[in-house]
Formats: sequence, structure tokens, C-alpha cells
Amino acid sequence: MGFQFSPTSPAGKWLGFVTAVWVQAISGNNYTFSNYSDALKSLMALTQLQLNNLSVAKDVGKAFGLLAGLASDRLPTPIILLIGSIEGFIGYGVQWLVVSRRIQPLPYWQMCIFLCMGGNSTTWMNTAILVTCMRNFRKNRGPVSGILKGYVGLSTAIFTDLCSALFSENPSTFLLMLAIVPFFVCLTAILFLREIPPSSTSGEEKEETRYFGVFNVVAVVVAVYLLAFDVTGTHGRVFSKAFAVILLILLASPLSIPLYLAVQNLNRSNSKPNSDVERHVTELLLTQETTPEIETKPEAVVEETAEKSEEDVQIKRRRPVIGEDHTIVEALSTIDFWILFGSFLCGVGTGLAVMNNMGQMGLALGYVDVSIFVSLTSIWGFFGRILSGSISEYFIKKAGTPRPLWNAASQILMAVGYILMAMALPGSLHIGSIVVGICYGVRVAVTVPTASELFGLKYYGLIYNILILNLPLGSFLFSGLLAGFLYDAQATQTAGGGNTCIGAHCYRLVFVVMAIACIVGFGLDVLLAIRTKSVYFKIYASKKSNKSRAVSNCH
Repeated sequence: MGFQFSPTSPAGKWLGFVTAVWVQAISGNNYTFSNYSDALKSLMALTQLQLNNLSVAKDVGKAFGLLAGLASDRLPTPIILLIGSIEGFIGYGVQWLVVSRRIQPLPYWQMCIFLCMGGNSTTWMNTAILVTCMRNFRKNRGPVSGILKGYVGLSTAIFTDLCSALFSENPSTFLLMLAIVPFFVCLTAILFLREIPPSSTSGEEKEETRYFGVFNVVAVVVAVYLLAFDVTGTHGRVFSKAFAVILLILLASPLSIPLYLAVQNLNRSNSKPNSDVERHVTELLLTQETTPEIETKPEAVVEETAEKSEEDVQIKRRRPVIGEDHTIVEALSTIDFWILFGSFLCGVGTGLAVMNNMGQMGLALGYVDVSIFVSLTSIWGFFGRILSGSISEYFIKKAGTPRPLWNAASQILMAVGYILMAMALPGSLHIGSIVVGICYGVRVAVTVPTASELFGLKYYGLIYNILILNLPLGSFLFSGLLAGFLYDAQATQTAGGGNTCIGAHCYRLVFVVMAIACIVGFGLDVLLAIRTKSVYFKIYASKKSNKSRAVSNCH
């Protein structure tokens, strides 16, 4: 007998999750704009404002993520992944044709469309992966979210470092990677990732937790490995190729879990099966144990259904309070939603401005190689994502600490990072890249569960996608308008009307304004933490009560 990798088998289930991790490891290509933006700028003779509006166009693609969210309830996972992979192949493929000079530069508005397609492609990939994996591992949603979001944070560094190691940071080759690699990785996930029944026993749940621990360890090793490559400076060609090979091996290492389960299944199938008598006795015992429940179940179900119907009627007669399920209209009519929306805008909007302009920021300060700043932001964003979810969850269980307080802390730290970058001291751009990466990661990871805790899970998909509208909005306000206008104003003054600015003054005012925005975001997060304190106290009390009952049952 051979290995069993059907989607419903244990090995197939985990093979599907491995392919999901791979998709997330390449789905952060939307954050890599700085790696090829300067090539677009010079080739198309763009001003900084025009270049920044191109970056806004790619972020606008995420605004159409609502389509992917709606489709996820109607189309199977393979179709959603296929749509995303084809759209990304076209969007980044056309950009590659332009940068590699295989075709003449397209009109500006057409380039905006293809960048928008590239940005939108990731929403289809992420929706397919997150929705499917959340349903497959319902009792371990926290680890699933942390691992998948963490790999999204690492994906920029993975692309950047692989291209740097193998192709000497050639922007056209980098765009070719963005077009081809996600396409073939998604095809792999299409073959193996399916929605399957979740675990039904405590043993399966514990086994899932153990395997997720392995995925977490591998993710941290990958992050540290990427960080070590970035901070050790310039490397020779042989060393760089060896680095790339080891990185690919690390990314492939989670395959050991489905392979281990396949071997286990093979050994089990080859061992002597139970006798017919043993199986018959087992079936009889199971039938006797379940029969009384079947006889008494209908009456209990009728009573429970009646109680739920009465509750539903009562709920329909009043507006839901914070912490209960909200419809889209109900959520949008609360002040708490707009406080969360505003604070999220201050955090991710300013963070995206840095990511989109990191190439020009580095060049303005005299750095020839700016890829290290892109990688630092990505890697430390991973640590911000993977740690903040677990830490905020721990303090809810420990003391009922409102989750928005962690967003508030990240806003203050981010403001400090912007002040350091404005001062343009030696090494300040390195430190700023790390701080912005961490805080952006915290902001993304913490807001995801916060929205579900405040407005419920019933309509969570649409509520979350409305919050994600902050990405194109923030990119337009802070990157397109603020950074673009102020940079071009400085370039005109110093370069006699040119579109290049050199010096610390180029982005100083941009950093100061973004620091002020983060302070505003800090105030909003503190206000939200105060307003939702009762919600988190209820969550804390519920978890404490469940823990006490479990202990008493053991005794």
C-alpha cells in the first residue's frame, strides 16, 4: 500500500496546511514595491508624487477584497486560488515586461490598472487560505492566524533576500519572480488544500496544537535566518547561493509532518487488524452507549430550539451591545467601530507610507543598497505579528487586559520611530525600519481578533474587509498625498526643478506629521480600551469560569 494523501486523511489535511503556509510566504508581494519602484520612476520619468500614486494604485487593489470575501461563500477554494494566481501573473507580468524593456512603457493609467491587479491578487489568495484553514482547524484558530499572518510578514524578506542572493537585486528579475513564483505555489495549493471536517476529539485537538508548535518553531528559525543574512552585510556569490538553498530547505521542512503521518498510516495499515469478533463487540458497546442519548435527544432539542427562538426574538427587538454579533449596518452605526477604524488608519496608513517609500528614503540618506531596510521591516513585522497575538491573549486570560491597549502601545513606539527617522542620525533608518515593522505587525495582528470580539463573528468577514479599506485609504493619504507632495516640494527647491531629492530634509516633515498621527491613534486606542473594558472583563470571567469547571471535573 502507498502513502495516503487524500485531503480527508491526517497526512492530506496537514499537507494542505503546508501548502497554505507556502502561499502566505509569497502573498506579501504587495509590500515589495520599494524594491523596483526606482526602476519604474526612472524608466517612466515620474515625479515622486506620480510614483507614490502608483503605490496607492496597488493598495487600492485591496479595496476590492470584498469581492473575494463574498466569493469565498460561493466558490470552492481551488477556484478562488486560481483567480488570485492568474490575476497576479498578469499584473506583475506586465510590470516585468515594462521594466525589462521588452515592451515600451505603458501609459500611466494603464500601469495603475496592472499594479491594482497585482495588489488585488493577494486578497483572493489570503481569503482562500484564511477561510479554509480557519474552518479546518476551528479549535486552534489562534495558532492558525498567527502562523499564516506571520509568514505574510516574512514574505517580503523571503522574496527580497532570494532575489538579492540569486540575481544581484535586478529589479526586472525581481518582478519576474513576483509573477511566476506565486502562480506555481498557488497551483500546488489548488491540488492539496480543501475544506475538510474539523477535529472532533480532544486527542485530535492536542495533536493539532503539537504540530502547530512545530510550525511556529520553523517560522522563528526562518525569521532569524533571514535576519542574520541581512545584518551580516555583503556576501559572496557562493555564500549567497548556499543561503538561498538552505532557505528553500527550511521553507520545505514542514513537509516532515504530513510525511510522518503518512508513514504512520502505512505502518498501521500493514499491522494485523482487529479480529471480526473484536470489531463486532466494539460496535455493540458503542451502540449501547449512544442509544439512550438518541432516545432522549428529540425532547431536549425541541426545548433548546424553543429557548433559542425566544432569545432570537428578544435580540431582534433591541440593538446589540458591544461584544455581541452585529450586522454591517449595526457595526457602522457604533462609535466604537469608527474609533477602531480611525486608530487602525493611523497605524497602518503611516506604516504603509514607510514601506512604499523606503527605497526613496534610503537613497535620500545616501544608501546605495536599500533592500536591507525592506527586509528589516518585513522580518520584524513577523515578530510583531506572531508575538502580539499570543501576548495579548495571555493577558486577557490573566487579567482581562483590553486588547486595544496593545495597539496603543504600538502607536507610541511607532511615533518614537518616526521621530528618530526625522532626526536622521547614523543608524536611525535601521532602527526606524525595525520599529515600524514591529508596530505594523502588532497593529495588524491585534486588530483582527479585536474586531471579532467587539462585533461578533456572524458577519465578521465583511466587517473585517471594511476595516481593511484603511490600507488603500491610508496609502493614499500618507503615501500618495503627504509623502508625495512634500518630497516633490523639497526636490524642486534643491534640484532646480528635478524629481530627485538628496538629504535628511527630504522626508523630515513627513516623519513629523506621521508621528503626530500616531499620537492621535494612541489616544483613540486608549479611548477604545476604556469603552470596551467590560467586554474584556466578561471574556476573562468566562475563561476563568471554564478553567475552574475543568479543574473541578478532574477532581
